[in-house]
Amino acid sequence: MTLVNPVVPAAVQAPPHGVSWGEAMRVWTRVALLSFGGPAGQIAVMHRILVEEKRWISEERFLHALNYCMLLPGPEAQQLATYIGWLMHRTAGGLAAGLLFIVPGVVAIMALSIVYVAFGNIGPVAALFFGLKAAVLAIVVEAVFRIGRRSLKNDAMVALAAAAFIAIFFFDLPFPLIIIAAAVIGFAGNAAGLARFNLSASHGSAKKGALPAEATLLGDYVPDYAKPNLRRTIIVLLVWLAIWLIPVAAVIVLTGSDSVFSTIAVFFSKMAMVTFGGAYAVLSYVAQEAVQHYGWLKPGEMLDGLGMAETTPGPLIMVLQFVGFMAAHRDPGSLSPMTAAVFGGLLATFVTFAPCFLWIFVGAPFIETLRGNRALSAALSAITAAVVGVVLNLAVWFAVHALFKATVPVRAYGLKFDAPVIFSLDPWAFALSVIAAFLIFRTKVGMIPTLGICAAGAILLHLAGAV
Repeated sequence: MTLVNPVVPAAVQAPPHGVSWGEAMRVWTRVALLSFGGPAGQIAVMHRILVEEKRWISEERFLHALNYCMLLPGPEAQQLATYIGWLMHRTAGGLAAGLLFIVPGVVAIMALSIVYVAFGNIGPVAALFFGLKAAVLAIVVEAVFRIGRRSLKNDAMVALAAAAFIAIFFFDLPFPLIIIAAAVIGFAGNAAGLARFNLSASHGSAKKGALPAEATLLGDYVPDYAKPNLRRTIIVLLVWLAIWLIPVAAVIVLTGSDSVFSTIAVFFSKMAMVTFGGAYAVLSYVAQEAVQHYGWLKPGEMLDGLGMAETTPGPLIMVLQFVGFMAAHRDPGSLSPMTAAVFGGLLATFVTFAPCFLWIFVGAPFIETLRGNRALSAALSAITAAVVGVVLNLAVWFAVHALFKATVPVRAYGLKFDAPVIFSLDPWAFALSVIAAFLIFRTKVGMIPTLGICAAGAILLHLAGAV
């Protein structure tokens, strides 16, 4: 199978894949509508469709793109779609693939958020979210085990995870500081020649029997726009910084630096730069700030938002739209609460995802320079280990606020956390969490059935007068 004419320079050849724009849009729409189950499920869907079914790219090239996306802050599955869309159809293809990946989630989360604030106190609706909280707790605990099995390969990684958990849960240290400290430790460990820090950042090697590059539509072809070019890189960087930051500046100027909208724009722009480790990791820091510092949400509401994100297509980080929605609804300024909430939710979404396109369009041409870099691999291994501790903190935080009706603040000797009042344990929340854990860990029925069963159980408990 010949994909590149050896007589014509590769830089001036048309891409050999032959995939039309219309077909690409149909495929990316299909990927978006099937993107349930968190990043693992979303990446698996893309692999099945793009590598195995459509044969657009090879296994090796798919994994190379995925490994690059894992280096970046933000949702790796959405960035992987953007990367492959860009590789197939330039910037327009990347934009289409990346935007289509999040549109179903934006619409679904917005609709559920409106229902939540309008009808959340009605018995059946409240019971529905009561059941979702129990299921979400089990899902987050499962995420701790899943990430831990992949990341904690030796005692040094376990120690980093434990230190990260202690730092964020007991001492309330900020998430970005923990990530930076872990990266420094990883670099130092590599510089000292410690083998414990020289773990591969890869998701794995190509499967046995996988299609070779020449049997796929794209093959090993590297289009001209995918090669490093300093002038083009500077232009793309400036354009995407403007797309991201000019709206943020406009919001600050038009609404005032102290408005909730300015705070949302700045806060979630910061999040976009430090969201390493996936949604579960960053949610711990968002919960810490949104609940304790800004007072945008109550602890239980953060669980409700994650339940929404778990049951809708798109990245789990879409829960940040719910956070922005609730923040603006509670502090609408001169706008009506619902209008402010819709704007706050969309603003949070925009500043969360705009940088994702910047990272891909600017950095993707340079990905070859990142392959095999031992120092970078060591830093990423340390960061991933710290993320396990951060996600464990999220699981414990959720458990405290989902299972207990009362907590006691502990503020002494540098400690800063909320301890549960043991006798305030909610028996029905505990029972539903046990059922969810059984379904997730023992029967392995999957996330969506578990959420459905727990939600249905909570509604039955409501009808019986128990909750």
